[in-house]
Amino acid sequence: MVHSSFSLPKPLLAQFEKEAGVKLAIIKGGDAGEMLNKLILTKTSPVADLVYGIDNTLQAKAQAAGVLDGALAPVDYGFVTINFDKTAVAQSAMVLPRTLQDLTLPAYKGALVVPNPATSSTGYAFLLATIAGLGEEQAFTWWAQMRANGLKVAKGWSEAYYTDFTRGGGSHPLVVSYATSPAAEVFYAKEKRTQSPTGSLNLKGGVFKQVEGVALLKGGSHRTQAQKFIDFLRSPAVQTALQTEMWMYPAQASSPRAPVLLQHAGEPAHFESLPAQAIAENGAKWVARWTQVVLK
Repeated sequence: MVHSSFSLPKPLLAQFEKEAGVKLAIIKGGDAGEMLNKLILTKTSPVADLVYGIDNTLQAKAQAAGVLDGALAPVDYGFVTINFDKTAVAQSAMVLPRTLQDLTLPAYKGALVVPNPATSSTGYAFLLATIAGLGEEQAFTWWAQMRANGLKVAKGWSEAYYTDFTRGGGSHPLVVSYATSPAAEVFYAKEKRTQSPTGSLNLKGGVFKQVEGVALLKGGSHRTQAQKFIDFLRSPAVQTALQTEMWMYPAQASSPRAPVLLQHAGEPAHFESLPAQAIAENGAKWVARWTQVVLK
Protein backbone atom coordinates (compact mmCIF):
# COMPACT_ATOMS: atom_id res chain seq x y z
CA MET A 1 0.00 0.00 0.00
CA VAL A 2 1.20 3.47 -0.93
CA HIS A 3 -0.05 7.02 -0.48
CA SER A 4 -1.79 8.76 -3.38
CA SER A 5 1.35 10.68 -4.46
CA PHE A 6 3.35 7.50 -5.13
CA SER A 7 4.69 7.50 -8.67
CA LEU A 8 7.56 5.67 -10.38
CA PRO A 9 8.23 5.02 -14.08
CA LYS A 10 6.39 1.90 -15.31
CA PRO A 11 9.52 0.43 -16.98
CA LEU A 12 11.34 0.61 -13.62
CA LEU A 13 8.51 -1.24 -11.85
CA ALA A 14 8.37 -3.82 -14.66
CA GLN A 15 12.12 -4.37 -14.36
CA PHE A 16 11.74 -5.01 -10.63
CA GLU A 17 8.97 -7.55 -11.25
CA LYS A 18 11.13 -9.37 -13.78
CA GLU A 19 14.28 -9.44 -11.63
CA ALA A 20 12.48 -10.30 -8.38
CA GLY A 21 10.14 -12.80 -10.02
CA VAL A 22 7.02 -11.21 -8.55
CA LYS A 23 3.83 -9.49 -9.69
CA LEU A 24 3.25 -6.16 -7.93
CA ALA A 25 -0.20 -5.09 -6.78
CA ILE A 26 0.00 -1.42 -5.75
CA ILE A 27 -2.92 -0.15 -3.66
CA LYS A 28 -3.23 3.63 -3.33
CA GLY A 29 -4.53 4.36 0.15
CA GLY A 30 -5.16 8.10 -0.16
CA ASP A 31 -3.36 10.75 1.86
CA ALA A 32 -0.76 9.33 4.29
CA GLY A 33 -3.05 9.78 7.31
CA GLU A 34 -6.00 8.20 5.52
CA MET A 35 -3.77 5.33 4.40
CA LEU A 36 -2.60 4.63 7.95
CA ASN A 37 -6.19 4.59 9.19
CA LYS A 38 -7.03 1.97 6.53
CA LEU A 39 -4.09 -0.16 7.68
CA ILE A 40 -5.21 0.09 11.30
CA LEU A 41 -8.77 -0.93 10.40
CA THR A 42 -7.54 -3.96 8.41
CA LYS A 43 -4.63 -5.04 10.64
CA THR A 44 -6.28 -8.32 11.69
CA SER A 45 -6.50 -9.25 8.00
CA PRO A 46 -3.78 -7.20 6.21
CA VAL A 47 -4.54 -6.06 2.68
CA ALA A 48 -0.84 -5.59 1.78
CA ASP A 49 2.60 -6.96 2.56
CA LEU A 50 4.31 -3.61 3.04
CA VAL A 51 3.57 0.10 3.20
CA TYR A 52 5.35 3.10 1.69
CA GLY A 53 4.62 6.71 2.60
CA ILE A 54 4.21 6.78 6.37
CA ASP A 55 6.27 9.75 7.51
CA ASN A 56 7.80 11.03 10.74
CA THR A 57 4.54 12.78 11.69
CA LEU A 58 2.70 9.42 11.66
CA GLN A 59 5.48 6.98 12.58
CA ALA A 60 4.74 6.74 16.30
CA LYS A 61 0.99 6.33 15.65
CA ALA A 62 1.72 3.45 13.25
CA GLN A 63 4.03 1.77 15.75
CA ALA A 64 1.60 2.22 18.64
CA ALA A 65 -1.19 0.71 16.53
CA GLY A 66 0.96 -2.37 15.90
CA VAL A 67 0.63 -2.41 12.11
CA LEU A 68 4.36 -2.33 11.25
CA ASP A 69 6.69 -5.31 11.37
CA GLY A 70 9.96 -3.55 12.20
CA ALA A 71 11.19 -0.01 11.71
CA LEU A 72 10.54 2.33 8.80
CA ALA A 73 13.44 2.45 6.33
CA PRO A 74 13.83 6.03 5.02
CA VAL A 75 13.14 6.40 1.29
CA ASP A 76 12.92 10.16 0.76
CA TYR A 77 12.43 13.47 2.52
CA GLY A 78 11.05 16.91 1.77
CA PHE A 79 10.30 20.26 3.34
CA VAL A 80 6.81 21.69 3.84
CA THR A 81 7.09 25.46 3.49
CA ILE A 82 5.28 28.55 2.18
CA ASN A 83 5.51 29.15 -1.58
CA PHE A 84 4.82 32.50 -3.25
CA ASP A 85 3.68 33.39 -6.76
CA LYS A 86 6.31 35.81 -8.13
CA THR A 87 3.99 37.46 -10.68
CA ALA A 88 1.10 37.97 -8.23
CA VAL A 89 3.47 39.37 -5.60
CA ALA A 90 5.04 41.80 -8.10
CA GLN A 91 1.67 42.94 -9.47
CA SER A 92 0.34 43.69 -5.99
CA ALA A 93 3.61 45.40 -4.94
CA MET A 94 3.66 43.11 -1.91
CA VAL A 95 6.88 43.09 0.09
CA LEU A 96 7.67 39.47 0.92
CA PRO A 97 7.20 38.70 4.64
CA ARG A 98 10.38 38.04 6.62
CA THR A 99 8.70 36.34 9.61
CA LEU A 100 5.50 34.42 10.30
CA GLN A 101 4.41 37.34 12.47
CA ASP A 102 4.55 39.65 9.45
CA LEU A 103 1.74 37.59 7.92
CA THR A 104 -0.63 38.81 10.65
CA LEU A 105 -0.25 42.44 9.43
CA PRO A 106 -2.97 44.16 7.34
CA ALA A 107 -0.65 44.18 4.29
CA TYR A 108 -1.04 40.38 4.08
CA LYS A 109 -4.78 40.14 4.69
CA GLY A 110 -6.16 37.14 2.79
CA ALA A 111 -2.75 36.34 1.26
CA LEU A 112 -2.19 32.80 2.59
CA VAL A 113 -3.99 29.52 1.90
CA VAL A 114 -3.19 26.44 4.02
CA PRO A 115 -4.37 22.83 3.76
CA ASN A 116 -6.42 21.73 6.77
CA PRO A 117 -4.17 19.78 9.20
CA ALA A 118 -7.12 17.55 10.11
CA THR A 119 -7.39 16.26 6.53
CA SER A 120 -3.97 16.90 4.97
CA SER A 121 -0.51 15.63 5.92
CA THR A 122 0.97 18.78 4.34
CA GLY A 123 -1.22 20.98 6.52
CA TYR A 124 -0.45 18.84 9.56
CA ALA A 125 3.31 19.18 8.99
CA PHE A 126 2.93 22.97 8.71
CA LEU A 127 0.96 23.09 11.98
CA LEU A 128 3.75 21.09 13.66
CA ALA A 129 6.33 23.52 12.24
CA THR A 130 4.56 26.48 13.86
CA ILE A 131 4.39 24.69 17.22
CA ALA A 132 8.05 23.65 17.06
CA GLY A 133 9.25 27.06 15.90
CA LEU A 134 7.07 29.41 17.94
CA GLY A 135 6.17 27.31 20.98
CA GLU A 136 2.69 25.89 21.52
CA GLU A 137 0.97 28.92 23.07
CA GLN A 138 2.51 31.46 20.70
CA ALA A 139 1.70 29.22 17.74
CA PHE A 140 -2.01 29.15 18.54
CA THR A 141 -1.99 32.90 19.18
CA TRP A 142 -0.50 33.27 15.69
CA TRP A 143 -3.15 31.02 14.16
CA ALA A 144 -5.91 33.10 15.82
CA GLN A 145 -4.34 36.26 14.39
CA MET A 146 -4.16 34.62 10.96
CA ARG A 147 -7.84 33.70 11.13
CA ALA A 148 -8.63 37.35 11.85
CA ASN A 149 -6.41 38.34 8.91
CA GLY A 150 -8.33 36.36 6.31
CA LEU A 151 -6.51 33.01 6.32
CA LYS A 152 -8.00 30.60 3.74
CA VAL A 153 -8.24 26.91 4.67
CA ALA A 154 -8.44 24.26 1.94
CA LYS A 155 -9.33 20.60 2.46
CA GLY A 156 -6.05 19.32 1.01
CA TRP A 157 -2.85 20.30 -0.77
CA SER A 158 -4.25 19.86 -4.31
CA GLU A 159 -7.17 22.19 -3.65
CA ALA A 160 -4.90 24.76 -1.98
CA TYR A 161 -2.30 24.72 -4.77
CA TYR A 162 -4.37 24.21 -7.92
CA THR A 163 -7.55 26.10 -6.98
CA ASP A 164 -6.88 28.74 -4.30
CA PHE A 165 -3.26 29.71 -5.07
CA THR A 166 -2.97 32.48 -7.69
CA ARG A 167 -0.89 30.16 -9.92
CA GLY A 168 -4.00 27.99 -10.24
CA GLY A 169 -6.32 30.91 -10.87
CA GLY A 170 -7.19 31.59 -7.22
CA SER A 171 -6.82 34.78 -5.21
CA HIS A 172 -4.12 33.83 -2.67
CA PRO A 173 -0.48 34.61 -3.63
CA LEU A 174 0.96 32.52 -0.76
CA VAL A 175 0.35 28.78 -0.26
CA VAL A 176 1.65 26.07 2.05
CA SER A 177 3.39 23.60 -0.27
CA TYR A 178 6.90 22.14 -0.66
CA ALA A 179 10.45 23.40 -1.19
CA THR A 180 10.51 21.32 -4.39
CA SER A 181 7.34 22.89 -5.85
CA PRO A 182 9.24 25.68 -7.67
CA ALA A 183 11.33 23.00 -9.43
CA ALA A 184 8.19 21.09 -10.43
CA GLU A 185 6.78 24.32 -11.95
CA VAL A 186 9.86 24.50 -14.22
CA PHE A 187 9.86 20.76 -15.02
CA TYR A 188 6.22 20.64 -16.12
CA ALA A 189 6.11 24.03 -17.90
CA LYS A 190 4.93 23.87 -21.54
CA GLU A 191 7.57 26.43 -22.52
CA LYS A 192 11.26 26.21 -21.55
CA ARG A 193 11.95 28.20 -18.37
CA THR A 194 15.20 29.36 -16.81
CA GLN A 195 13.45 30.74 -13.72
CA SER A 196 10.62 29.31 -11.66
CA PRO A 197 7.39 31.35 -11.44
CA THR A 198 7.28 30.53 -7.72
CA GLY A 199 9.67 30.64 -4.79
CA SER A 200 9.86 29.46 -1.17
CA LEU A 201 9.81 31.80 1.83
CA ASN A 202 11.37 29.36 4.36
CA LEU A 203 10.37 31.44 7.41
CA LYS A 204 11.34 30.38 10.94
CA GLY A 205 8.51 28.23 12.31
CA GLY A 206 7.18 27.75 8.80
CA VAL A 207 9.33 24.87 7.50
CA PHE A 208 8.95 21.22 8.52
CA LYS A 209 11.21 18.35 7.47
CA GLN A 210 9.09 15.37 6.41
CA VAL A 211 10.81 11.97 6.12
CA GLU A 212 8.91 9.17 4.33
CA GLY A 213 9.70 5.51 4.79
CA VAL A 214 8.79 1.95 3.88
CA ALA A 215 8.18 -1.02 6.20
CA LEU A 216 6.84 -4.55 6.28
CA LEU A 217 3.28 -4.91 7.58
CA LYS A 218 2.50 -7.35 10.38
CA GLY A 219 0.74 -10.41 9.04
CA GLY A 220 1.95 -9.97 5.48
CA SER A 221 2.35 -13.26 3.63
CA HIS A 222 5.19 -12.49 1.19
CA ARG A 223 7.98 -11.29 3.48
CA THR A 224 10.95 -12.24 1.29
CA GLN A 225 9.51 -10.59 -1.81
CA ALA A 226 8.38 -7.55 0.20
CA GLN A 227 11.90 -7.10 1.55
CA LYS A 228 13.15 -7.06 -2.05
CA PHE A 229 10.77 -4.18 -2.80
CA ILE A 230 12.07 -2.28 0.24
CA ASP A 231 15.61 -2.69 -1.11
CA PHE A 232 14.35 -1.61 -4.56
CA LEU A 233 12.88 1.67 -3.20
CA ARG A 234 16.28 2.48 -1.70
CA SER A 235 18.21 1.49 -4.85
CA PRO A 236 20.09 4.08 -6.98
CA ALA A 237 17.60 3.86 -9.87
CA VAL A 238 14.57 4.62 -7.68
CA GLN A 239 16.40 7.22 -5.59
CA THR A 240 17.08 9.06 -8.85
CA ALA A 241 13.61 8.60 -10.35
CA LEU A 242 11.58 9.67 -7.29
CA GLN A 243 13.11 13.15 -7.40
CA THR A 244 11.14 14.16 -10.50
CA GLU A 245 8.23 11.74 -9.99
CA MET A 246 7.29 12.43 -6.37
CA TRP A 247 9.27 15.66 -5.92
CA MET A 248 11.12 14.56 -2.82
CA TYR A 249 14.84 14.46 -2.03
CA PRO A 250 16.52 11.01 -1.98
CA ALA A 251 17.19 9.54 1.47
CA GLN A 252 20.41 7.92 0.23
CA ALA A 253 23.04 10.66 0.56
CA SER A 254 25.10 9.14 -2.27
CA SER A 255 22.31 9.69 -4.83
CA PRO A 256 23.06 12.49 -7.30
CA ARG A 257 20.49 15.29 -7.41
CA ALA A 258 18.31 15.87 -10.44
CA PRO A 259 19.54 19.05 -12.19
CA VAL A 260 16.11 20.74 -11.88
CA LEU A 261 16.24 20.28 -8.08
CA LEU A 262 19.77 21.61 -7.89
CA GLN A 263 18.78 24.71 -9.83
CA HIS A 264 15.32 25.47 -8.45
CA ALA A 265 14.85 23.62 -5.15
CA GLY A 266 17.69 24.29 -2.75
CA GLU A 267 17.13 22.76 0.68
CA PRO A 268 16.10 25.25 3.40
CA ALA A 269 18.96 26.15 5.72
CA HIS A 270 16.65 26.07 8.74
CA PHE A 271 13.71 23.78 9.44
CA GLU A 272 11.65 22.47 12.36
CA SER A 273 11.14 18.93 13.57
CA LEU A 274 9.58 17.34 16.63
CA PRO A 275 10.26 14.01 18.37
CA ALA A 276 7.96 11.28 17.06
CA GLN A 277 6.76 10.58 20.60
CA ALA A 278 5.76 14.22 21.17
CA ILE A 279 3.76 14.14 17.95
CA ALA A 280 2.10 10.85 18.92
CA GLU A 281 1.15 12.13 22.37
CA ASN A 282 -0.05 15.60 21.37
CA GLY A 283 -0.93 15.52 17.67
CA ALA A 284 -4.66 14.83 18.03
CA LYS A 285 -4.96 17.47 20.78
CA TRP A 286 -3.13 20.04 18.65
CA VAL A 287 -5.36 19.39 15.62
CA ALA A 288 -8.48 19.68 17.78
CA ARG A 289 -7.21 22.96 19.24
CA TRP A 290 -6.33 24.24 15.75
CA THR A 291 -9.86 23.41 14.57
CA GLN A 292 -11.32 25.31 17.52
CA VAL A 293 -9.08 28.34 17.00
CA VAL A 294 -9.22 28.60 13.20
CA LEU A 295 -12.54 27.12 12.07
CA LYS A 296 -15.06 27.31 14.91
